[in-house]
Parts: sequence; structure tokens; C-alpha cells
Amino acid sequence: MAGADIPAKRSDLRVRVISAVVMIVVAGLALLLAGWIWVGFVVAVVLGILAEWTQLVARFEPRLPMRVLWLLAGLCYLGLAGYCALVWLTPVGRFWPLLVVILSVIGVDVGAYFAGRTFGGPKIAPKISPSKTWAGLAGGIVGTWIVFALTCLYYRDFLTSLFDLQAANIGRPAALHLMYGNIARLAGYGVLTAVVAQAGDFLESAMKRRAGVKDSGSIIPGHGGLFDRADGMVAVLFALGVASLVWSIGQ
Repeated sequence: MAGADIPAKRSDLRVRVISAVVMIVVAGLALLLAGWIWVGFVVAVVLGILAEWTQLVARFEPRLPMRVLWLLAGLCYLGLAGYCALVWLTPVGRFWPLLVVILSVIGVDVGAYFAGRTFGGPKIAPKISPSKTWAGLAGGIVGTWIVFALTCLYYRDFLTSLFDLQAANIGRPAALHLMYGNIARLAGYGVLTAVVAQAGDFLESAMKRRAGVKDSGSIIPGHGGLFDRADGMVAVLFALGVASLVWSIGQ
């Protein structure tokens, strides 16, 4: 029996790797082609996740009025996240805001995975998601910081020219103070990104636990549903959408 389990695990790993490669290629091509290709891709993903959201709610909520409220909440949550995925695609010079957002969430997932596996430790919310630990959250924060640091290195010419412009307009001491303040804020954004991404994971985990299912769907072999793969990304994009709305109202 033990010998039979090993090939099965290897086969499952192979399926998961192939599925992951296909997802990256499809999403990457849609992102590079942009335009209506990206719009269609985002709309398809949002509708797919909304369908999974609706199925989960139907499993744990028998009351029709509450189902409607859950559906409206899903429309707002996923709709605003999808809107941000479209608006934030617009580059600023060579800088792609959406690409940085995507990479930062990947940094959270990778950092949390390796830190959680390596250090383990106390669980954050064992009744909701038994696999999530405080060490994993710390690793996710570090993963995001690494992505932000690499982004700053890659766009250092752009940032240097911006800093020189600020120094010319407000004086170099004030510009230095502004730069160090921006570094502190960037570190804070890394913490927020990791926390929000984990919160999105907890939201989906809570819905699945109430529905009594392991995955939100089965569209992706070895990975489950679209919501399983994009829960953290959706949460971060939604949070950015809320922040943008609040900023716009305040102007």
C-alpha cells in the first residue's frame, strides 16, 4: 500500500505542476496582449469565481434573503476587484502597477508557504484554516518586501529621476526626508498586502468550511477552483479598489 501511495502522490504533483504552468502561461499572455484580450480574461475569471461563490453559498445558506445578500456581496467584492485589475493595468512610463500587485501577492504565497513549512508554530485561526501559521504570515510579509525591493531596483532609474525632481523642487534635505518616509510606507504596504491576502484566504476557507467542501470547484486539475487560486489576489485588488474610492471621495 505504501508503494502504491508514492506513485499516486507523484502523479498528483505532476498534474499540479502542469496546471500551474498552463495558468501562468494563459494569464501571462493575456496580461502582455492587454486590450480586449485582458478584458475578456478578467471578465471570464470574475464570472467563474462568482459562479463558485454562488455554489458555496447555496450549500451553507438555506434562507433565500441571505443568499441574495451573499450574492450582492460577491458581486461587489469580485466586481470591484475585477475593475481594479482592468484600471491598474495602465502603465506609468515603464512601470506596470498591476504587475507589481500580482508579483507581491505571489511573494506572499511563496513566502508564507516556505516559512510555514519550515517553522510551523502557532496557528492563526485553526478552526477556519488549520494550515495558516503566524510564521507563514511573517514569511508572506518578507516575500512581499523582497518583491518591492526588486521592483525598486528594476525601476531605480525612474525613481532616481523622480527623487532628483523632488530635490530640485523642495530642496534635497526635504526630499531625503520624503524618500525615507516612502521607504517606511513601502514596508507598511508590504505588511498590509500580506495581511489582506491572508484575509482573503480566510474568507474563502470559512465559506468552504461552512459549505463542507475541500475546494471551491474542480476547473483546475490538482488545484481546485478559480477561487482557490485567486482568493488572496481578489482580496488585495478589492482593498486597492476601496482605497482608491476613499481617496477619490476625499479629493
